[in-house]
Amino acid sequence: MAVGLMDIKGQYAELQDRIEDAVLSVLRSGRVILGPNVKGFEDEAAAYLGTAGAVGVANGTDGLTIALRALGIGAGDEVITVPFTFYATPEAIAQAGARPVFVDILPDTLTMDPDAIEAAITPNTKAIMPVDLFGLPCEIDAIRKVADARGLPVIEDACQAWGATYDGRRAGSLGDLGVFSFFPTKNLGGFGDGGLVTGHDADVVQHARELRFHGSKDKKTFTHIGFNSRLDEVQAAILRIELGVIDEWNGRRALVAEWYDEYLPDEVVRPAVPDGLTHVYHLYVIRHPRRDDIAAACKERQVDCAAYYTTPMQLQPVFADMGHKPGDFPVTDEAAATNLALPMHPNLTEAQVKEVAAAVAAGLA
Repeated sequence: MAVGLMDIKGQYAELQDRIEDAVLSVLRSGRVILGPNVKGFEDEAAAYLGTAGAVGVANGTDGLTIALRALGIGAGDEVITVPFTFYATPEAIAQAGARPVFVDILPDTLTMDPDAIEAAITPNTKAIMPVDLFGLPCEIDAIRKVADARGLPVIEDACQAWGATYDGRRAGSLGDLGVFSFFPTKNLGGFGDGGLVTGHDADVVQHARELRFHGSKDKKTFTHIGFNSRLDEVQAAILRIELGVIDEWNGRRALVAEWYDEYLPDEVVRPAVPDGLTHVYHLYVIRHPRRDDIAAACKERQVDCAAYYTTPMQLQPVFADMGHKPGDFPVTDEAAATNLALPMHPNLTEAQVKEVAAAVAAGLA
């Protein structure tokens, strides 16, 4: 029996009646843009995260760009980030008019190496953008220590980490601003695009709110060059329902991860979870030098899997003018060559996990 990487249809089935009722209610209301569900979701999300406010936007990429712009970052500025991430992270920096500056990642968690930041800071550095990767928060306290000493804001790319925590604090509340994506495959995912900008400073949150609607607070007076980037009312209605079950879903993902930890062959590197952090396993990513052999065995046994960021950002053609070459970021290079995401969703059974583990073992035989 095939084992899928994700299970959007299965998660939908759990909430089908409630979601369909909510969507139908929106359609019948005639309020389809910035209606009560967007406002309700923003308030509920901010309360869940512990932030001063939250701003629904059209997608996570726009959210990152708007967060940068809300802090006044633009042409001629530099923003430090990581190369082992989805393209949207550095793309958003460039979209804001700034230049991404890459630093390497930690070998255990694959998140930003705080010790690499200082050497990357220049007079043009205006922010640091770490990534909560695959559902695990970055080492935010160590990153904030460097940032605070230099007076730099931190924008947390939390797009993959709804519900994760760092010493009891929620991902998305760890930086000056945080950003989420509600792409359908995310732990908290809509049925279309969507994103969220979160923050602790009410004035900055309000600036982001104006930027998402053409740089205006009243639709008549335009004070900034902004965006047409609003969370859809239908998506907000769905997300409000999912917000009520997300902790349960994440708990089920954690149980699946425990099964993987038990049944996978000893020689594969499992996701690391430092003390004090919770991982929500947006993806369960193993590492092994024979990654391609494992992937081939999984395919043969109808087990979905996927390697992520195999050409990391510093080696992408769009950033060729930065002059990076293989070896500049050795931990990133190793992660790109060895990582493999295995099936992960709340509906996986222990029997299916054993089936996946058997396929991994077959790839190493």
